Amino acid sequence: MLKVDMEYNNGILYVRLNGVLDRKATYKINNYIIPVVLKHKIKYLVFNLFDLKDIDECGLDALLNTKCAIKSNKGKICLCEVSDFISNKIKRVRMKVASNELAANHLINI
Repeated sequence: MLKVDMEYNNGILYVRLNGVLDRKATYKINNYIIPVVLKHKIKYLVFNLFDLKDIDECGLDALLNTKCAIKSNKGKICLCEVSDFISNKIKRVRMKVASNELAANHLINI
């Protein structure tokens, strides 16, 4: 089960994921987060993966879909607080990775 906490602050959408991002949970990204990004033309997004326990190929695809939505708004996306276990799995998504949300703000350059 995946819990998603979204917070919009100072022009950045923070998405905190808790649980497992697998095929069954990707609808939360694809049907909730991406439409919000597109509707409100959000340019900057930070995924906090501190409480993410596992991710599969479908979860990686959902992150890539979000990256495409942000790029369509000419924005930037960043991951933060990524565990070593998750880090090995997400290499192919090629997103900037920061140690925490504050560091992510600096990577995004707002």
